Amino acid sequence: MKGKLIVLEGTDGAGKATQARLMAQHLERAGVSFRQVNFPRYGSPFAAPVERYLQGDLGKKPGDVSAYAASTLYAVDRYASYRQDWQGDYEGGKLILADRYTTSNAVHQAPKLPEGERRAYLEWLFDLEYRRLALPEPDLVIYLDLPAELSEQMLRRRQEATHTQADIHEMDGDYLRACRESTREIADKLGWRRVDCSRDGTVRSPEDIHGELWELVRPLVV
Repeated sequence: MKGKLIVLEGTDGAGKATQARLMAQHLERAGVSFRQVNFPRYGSPFAAPVERYLQGDLGKKPGDVSAYAASTLYAVDRYASYRQDWQGDYEGGKLILADRYTTSNAVHQAPKLPEGERRAYLEWLFDLEYRRLALPEPDLVIYLDLPAELSEQMLRRRQEATHTQADIHEMDGDYLRACRESTREIADKLGWRRVDCSRDGTVRSPEDIHGELWELVRPLVV
């Protein structure tokens, strides 16, 4: 009996890592057997091409690398992760909680294309990963929706706190705004559950957001 795959998705700075941590803690308290995975797997040799892309070694702007080329780099890392790390857990019935997944390519690569070409790209993407590479399809995708200006503020705070340098996605405000605009429509069409992470122009507390996420996750684990 195969397990369940729950994906937390969103644009950069939306708080995915925080929500993944809170969800993992909640699942542990609830006694749910689960495995947490994160993408891309920084430090893995299979993710090295993705890191070079994000560092600007293949082009200084996101649009310098085509949606199809960039998506292929990410797909290799996901395939290796599944085969190496969590295929046995998933096929053994365990819940998998993913911080990003194939859906991240829909968020970050589809906006590189003209609107009329995005449907064909998404069909290609899901055919590549879910059928040709035989990666599991998510049972639930939760999209953390945050206005671009707030996402950028959160990104800058994180970079200052962690003393890290922004990648080519995070440095491009116009690109982040395009990602959010296109993904709101994609999320609705694909049946993702969208959670508004702001209220009255400010970011909601992590605990408040988590409460809403748990109500979406609970039917799959209880």
